[in-house]
Amino acid sequence: MIQEKIRNLVDLALREDIGDGDHSSLACIPDGARGRSRLLIKEAGVLAGIDIAAYVFSRVDSRITLFDCLADGTNVKSGDTGFIAEGPVQGLLKSERLVLNIIQRMSGIATNTRMYVDAVKPYKARILDTRKTTPGFRAFEKEAVRIGGGMNHRMGLYDMIMLKDNHIDYAGGIKKAIIKANEYNKKTKKELYIVIEARNPDELEQILEQGMINRIMLDNFSISDTEKAMKLVGGRYEIESSGGINLETVTAYARCGVDYISVGALTHHIKSLDISLKAI
Repeated sequence: MIQEKIRNLVDLALREDIGDGDHSSLACIPDGARGRSRLLIKEAGVLAGIDIAAYVFSRVDSRITLFDCLADGTNVKSGDTGFIAEGPVQGLLKSERLVLNIIQRMSGIATNTRMYVDAVKPYKARILDTRKTTPGFRAFEKEAVRIGGGMNHRMGLYDMIMLKDNHIDYAGGIKKAIIKANEYNKKTKKELYIVIEARNPDELEQILEQGMINRIMLDNFSISDTEKAMKLVGGRYEIESSGGINLETVTAYARCGVDYISVGALTHHIKSLDISLKAI
């Protein structure tokens, strides 16, 4: 089932791309012409965005059908076929760029996420994304993270209270930030999850002294300091490691016993998977 948010974004993207018509196709393709297109995979990775692509085709022309579809999350290699699309040629051409934009980028994110997930498999840590997403494309990118085996941290500013460095500094310190966050939850009756960032061991001790939170995010802690932090917390709160963690270091952080590891690079620095849509 395609989320309403994704449906709305697809409609917006189609309006942006098509405008008053695909004049290239209208100029040289007969109205009744039918054809087939093949989604050709050109490099190894994790396929993502197939369900959304099917929705794009249906929005452009309900007569387009897809068959021989690989499922989202499938490991693919160069030469594989993701699907065959059949229907009116004008509709196939009108859909082509948006379908590729979605599948290429989502597959790049899913592939990257899967590498992080595989790197922490022996441990309990779950890989989280962040809000470092492409404006207007967040729903697609976070869905790709899920397809790759990761978890979504939060969709936006509205579904969690996350007290980061600037919130703490503007609020007047850790204690005041935590108290105000709890008062806000009580006043609004929202019961939002409260996550607070610790920038160093001293701030961690202040957080533990105050309490009244759900998760502590250790920001840019070294492996050694993370190990010490885990012993200090002693299982009282969920622990998330964050800040500059990459494929070379993620396993070591997971080995410390943290519950979550958030990685901005899942969506921030991404190479799209090489995929094309060719007439057959």
